[in-house]
Amino acid sequence: MKVLVTGAAGFIGFFLIKSLLKNNDCQVIGLDNINDYYDQQLKYDRLSQCGISQAKIASDTLIKSDLHPNYHFIKSDIEDKEVLFKLFKEEKFDYVCNLAAQAGVRYSLENPDAYVSSNIVGFVNLLEACRNFPVKHFVYASSSSVYGLNRKMPYSTKDCVDHPVSLYAATKKSNELMAHTYSHLFHIPTTGLRFFTVYGPWGRPDMSPILFANAITSGSVLKVFNQGKMMRDFTYIDDIINGVLKVLFTPACCDSSFNGELPESDSSSAPYKIYNIGNSNPVQLIDFIKVIEQTIGKEAKKEYLPMQPGDVVATYSDVTELKDNFGYSPTTSLDEGIMHFVNWYKSYYKLNDK
Repeated sequence: MKVLVTGAAGFIGFFLIKSLLKNNDCQVIGLDNINDYYDQQLKYDRLSQCGISQAKIASDTLIKSDLHPNYHFIKSDIEDKEVLFKLFKEEKFDYVCNLAAQAGVRYSLENPDAYVSSNIVGFVNLLEACRNFPVKHFVYASSSSVYGLNRKMPYSTKDCVDHPVSLYAATKKSNELMAHTYSHLFHIPTTGLRFFTVYGPWGRPDMSPILFANAITSGSVLKVFNQGKMMRDFTYIDDIINGVLKVLFTPACCDSSFNGELPESDSSSAPYKIYNIGNSNPVQLIDFIKVIEQTIGKEAKKEYLPMQPGDVVATYSDVTELKDNFGYSPTTSLDEGIMHFVNWYKSYYKLNDK
């Protein structure tokens, strides 16, 4: 079987590809544009872990891994429809996992065009590619941010998500709506995964674990928003990947119990599905910071600030359906996850001897 993973140089994409390559029957092609939203060297270093040499990477050229004979990588953009269609036509993918997106809630206030280009135009290009060159299953990253102003906890995929508070969240809800349309019109099995605050080694430097660790280790001021009165459903990367793998190779099916008079947002008469994928165990932000402080062995200098625009007070995932349908069950404790993260952080940023 052949799998396309977009966002291959990204945090989740990198770990997904590493796991897929453990299956000798799986051929994997990774695609990423390696943009400069954050440190490109971190992306190149992730790729090198899978045998993709930075020196060999050339735009729109498929290159073979030096470590894994079943892995190839192409530096390209999902917005480039011509390259994407050529790739789909030649490779004849069985499964597609779209993790490519312009990420970040707050950056969407500064550069909305990047979100429209990648998360809307690029997403439609992928759907069109799956339409013209049929695949068994199209899985894509959605986000817990779609819940927006919702206050009922835990968040359920059956809940209405009509009140996003950032453009990033709005593009992710748009992805779900567009996927449903293609599932309905062209019978493409699609599944959206609403990720909840993924953390771990090799994470994005604009996300809280590295921001917190940077402030703690450098002695700079750590900005704690909403006075620290926030909760996040922090989910360790290994638990996320286990869930993605369970879903990817099980195409979404039509729901025979779907009721058009009382429709639920997470299922359909089309081969379409939405799942939350999180830890289902929210943690106070200030407690998360304390665990990082204890693991590093140094206390942060904190500045307590008001809520940021586009942010939400809490996230909390109801993963009942993912558990019932796939046996999904996160097993990594916060202490263990942070230990793995801090060990990687100190090693990668060469802080062990400082």
